[in-house]
Amino acid sequence: MHYPEPISKLIDSFMKLPGIGPKTAVRLAFFVLSMKEDTVLDFAKALVNAKRNLTYCSVCGHITDQDPCYICQDQRRERNVVCVVQDPKDVIAMEKMKEYNGLYHVLHGAISPMEGIGPEDIKVPELLKRLQDDEIQEVILATNPNIEGEATAMYISRLLKPTGIKITRIAHGLPVGGDLEYADEVTLSKALEGRREV
Repeated sequence: MHYPEPISKLIDSFMKLPGIGPKTAVRLAFFVLSMKEDTVLDFAKALVNAKRNLTYCSVCGHITDQDPCYICQDQRRERNVVCVVQDPKDVIAMEKMKEYNGLYHVLHGAISPMEGIGPEDIKVPELLKRLQDDEIQEVILATNPNIEGEATAMYISRLLKPTGIKITRIAHGLPVGGDLEYADEVTLSKALEGRREV
């Protein structure tokens, strides 16, 4: 089907988003055409503002509009525990639970030899540097319970064993193959509660 160039470009732009196929992209593009112009402008501004004004925390790697992020700045948090997660979305999922009060380290991915992603391609070196601080007594490995997440947790636990830092892994109250961001608070709470030493 041939569309006028502006709508064709809009469809192509929507198709760049994860999980958006051609049919959904067409539906979204035509929905945008039916929106009021000021609503479309607000939507466009929100996209541009998010891209321009968000960065990653220089301490933990979480997404933030200030550096360091609000979690790293909060002196009331337990500063001797670091929860290692794969993505900023996982920090948000953990925070929703309101039971974890330590710090975070975001890896921005997981080890995946099939995709050519090694430890140096994610934030493992930054984690090791951070753990040189004597204050940290426990590292909670909260990577996703899938092959890549398990491989990443195992790799990090082997690296950290000689340091004497307590290493725990969240329990599998989460379904294997699932992602933290889709887990409900109760499941996450149980998984954190039942973490075990690696």
